[in-house]
Amino acid sequence: MIKGVTIKKLNKYDDERGWLAEIYRRDEDKYQPAMSYISVTKPGVVRGPHEHVYQSDCFVFAGPGNFELHLWDRRENSETKDEHTKIEAGEDNPTMVIVPPGVVHGYKCVGDKDGWCVNLPDKLYKGENKQEEVDEIRWEKVDNSKYNIK
Repeated sequence: MIKGVTIKKLNKYDDERGWLAEIYRRDEDKYQPAMSYISVTKPGVVRGPHEHVYQSDCFVFAGPGNFELHLWDRRENSETKDEHTKIEAGEDNPTMVIVPPGVVHGYKCVGDKDGWCVNLPDKLYKGENKQEEVDEIRWEKVDNSKYNIK
């Protein structure tokens, strides 16, 4: 597993109304989200891979749909530098994953239904009032990138 990446299996608590799962608790992790968004990805579609210089992402894959999440450690001083991890997450394996800066990440919706993903990053997209540069290195736009999701 890549050092510094948090992976939390989400426990679903079912009753006659449906289910509930705790995503984040500040008494479990000192991570502090700055915003949140939800995305829907069509089956077979890949998002990323990219990385951030300053931002951490907190992805929640709880369904509907399923994903393959890929992580590559590019951090110079990391014990797990150059390691690659693939995680199956989503409806069949509800999971929260915190990805620190310097870890390349991307995911693919697998199966036959749209996949939903919630992200709670710790930085605002484009900064305060959307006045800053986007903190992304887009590896999917680099020819012959070693960070590929098929």
